[in-house]
Amino acid sequence: MAKLQNSLLNMFLSLTIISLVVGVILGGVYAITKEPIAKAETAKQTNAIKAVAPQFDTVGEQIDKTTPNGKQALIFPLLKDNEKVGYAVQVIEMGFGGEVKIMFGFDKDFNVVGYNVLAHQETPGLGSKMPEWFSEGGKGNVIGKNPANDNLTVSKDGGEVDAITAATISSRCFLKALNSAYGLIAIQEAEI
Repeated sequence: MAKLQNSLLNMFLSLTIISLVVGVILGGVYAITKEPIAKAETAKQTNAIKAVAPQFDTVGEQIDKTTPNGKQALIFPLLKDNEKVGYAVQVIEMGFGGEVKIMFGFDKDFNVVGYNVLAHQETPGLGSKMPEWFSEGGKGNVIGKNPANDNLTVSKDGGEVDAITAATISSRCFLKALNSAYGLIAIQEAEI
């Protein structure tokens, strides 16, 4: 019996020490990598804004909003010579394979000037065609369109945009994200 208690104590102490050592190592790795990861995310976001936005010289203060689906959205007012020239809006929407994160650029009249699909898990060869499909020259082109004036939903739903062949869910996701982004900046403009 004494041998059993001694063995349990040794196992408990061994597991406790191993857990503490592993915890300290994980904490150290987190502390070391936290800042570089944050810098990389900021750089990715800045590059996405530059890629989708009208000509600007200053990004205004980030505005945090919530989309109708309950996801966080980020609005970036874009200024040139201290005048608003448009917005960049980052939204998240649910696609076929999971969350799709997209940055949209709008000019001051709310026309779509660009977009960048930042992250997705859509089916390769189908939903993953979003970056090309909705671009200028693509079959579902949204560049230059205005969500206030154009019915930017898939044609199966009565809209003006052709869905990606065999990837209607991904197409709906993209267009829902676009319309959510527009809705957020329209509300933002009304609040000013």
